[in-house]
Amino acid sequence: MISALPKFSLLLVVATGVSFADETRVEFDGHAKFRVEGLSFPSDSLFHDSVGSESMDTQGELRLNLETRRNGWTFQASYQLVAMSGKTLRVPSDERRFFDLSATMDESSTSLALHRLDRLWVGYTGEKTVLRFGRQALSWGNGLFYAPMDLVNPFDPAAVAFEYKAGDDMFYLQYLRDDGADVQGAYVIRRDIRSGDVDADQATTALKYHGFAASFEYDLLVAEQYGDQVAGLGLGRGIGGAQWGGDIVLTHTDLDTYVQLVTNVSYSWTMADRNMSGTFEYHFNGFGLENGDYNPLALAANPDLLVRLSRGELFTSGRHYLAASLMIELTPLWTVSPTLLGNITDPSALIQLVTNYSLSDNAAILGSLNIPLGSNGSEFGGIESGVPGRYLSSNAGVFVQLAWYF
Repeated sequence: MISALPKFSLLLVVATGVSFADETRVEFDGHAKFRVEGLSFPSDSLFHDSVGSESMDTQGELRLNLETRRNGWTFQASYQLVAMSGKTLRVPSDERRFFDLSATMDESSTSLALHRLDRLWVGYTGEKTVLRFGRQALSWGNGLFYAPMDLVNPFDPAAVAFEYKAGDDMFYLQYLRDDGADVQGAYVIRRDIRSGDVDADQATTALKYHGFAASFEYDLLVAEQYGDQVAGLGLGRGIGGAQWGGDIVLTHTDLDTYVQLVTNVSYSWTMADRNMSGTFEYHFNGFGLENGDYNPLALAANPDLLVRLSRGELFTSGRHYLAASLMIELTPLWTVSPTLLGNITDPSALIQLVTNYSLSDNAAILGSLNIPLGSNGSEFGGIESGVPGRYLSSNAGVFVQLAWYF
């Protein structure tokens, strides 16, 4: 594994008489990454009709992180320069965000170059309070693969590279209590993508309390998300040498009230002088379709599901899911992690074999082999596209990323 990343630090101290003025600390770090992602498509895939039997996408990224601190005040900015080429480009967008901090430098049908700010915030940290405003990341909840309590930009459960979570424009506050409990609040400012205007109905207002009771840690969440009312309860505790956690989230919309649940257990051990850890998780998605039939008419009849899929809040169309992962440390520098994401109702699944190898203290290679399993019409096998005889399906895919940190 990569050791603590080196940082260039500058400490400025100004003297006034015999006392010292406040310190200003500046930290700068970053990375350069190059990744290749390949996919293959069966002949009855709708993607086969548009891109052929296979696609190979490449992406290069430079990220520069700057942080300055003085008198409890902090300023952070992260700049990204991204160039990508291929047939299935996924382009980051600020169309919903309050600040438009992205700009396209060059674009064609198969390539794109852009630069953007993924972090840009100023904050103050006092003895018991934290206040921040600007583009920042927020992660809540006990989900490891599926995260219903993580309201703002949750990771795709199938994501392999998740070093940085995408930032959003928000006010954030935290109050720390003497007993270790804390209250966190966030207001995420968004625009209506049709009008481009800031719209309170597109915002997220959330308040979460994290506390302790007996041997449990718990979270209480109340929020308004895009005009919908959300309430959640999270619990976690150690059980023997394992760690158990879970969340239950209720969402009330204009159409219905939905339940989402996640519960998981993680355990670490040593076998044959190798460190290992395992995770098992169950997820219930109340927004999902019950019978495993994801035809276009069934999806269209569930607008609350479709809007969350389009906003990147949900990544699953069914109800019941299992996830399991095993991490094996083959050497101190090399880990291998077989992972299974399964839809119980279909049944269908995605098998991933992820490997991470540290080339040095400053460089690493990350790779994965991704194999979807399931019949036509199933979620991982490929749901119906609406075109007769065509499915939104793919065969095996590979992902390789080389990263250098400075």
